[in-house]
Amino acid sequence: MIGIRIKELRVERKISQSTLAKAIGVSQKAIDYWEREVNEPKAGYIILLADYFDVSADFLLGRSEM
Repeated sequence: MIGIRIKELRVERKISQSTLAKAIGVSQKAIDYWEREVNEPKAGYIILLADYFDVSADFLLGRSEM
């Protein structure tokens, strides 16, 4: 679920994977893996993503709607 939410938010805001990666301090490949749900971000990155997109961590995790 988190990968789907990350991609939806990124595409909705017209942000590239590279731009998002630089903003939170990871590689573009990490963003790609998260979006494809190959890997999941660690808690610290979930917080950074939530802050970046101005959503809750629960929203990213699929535990709530906006």
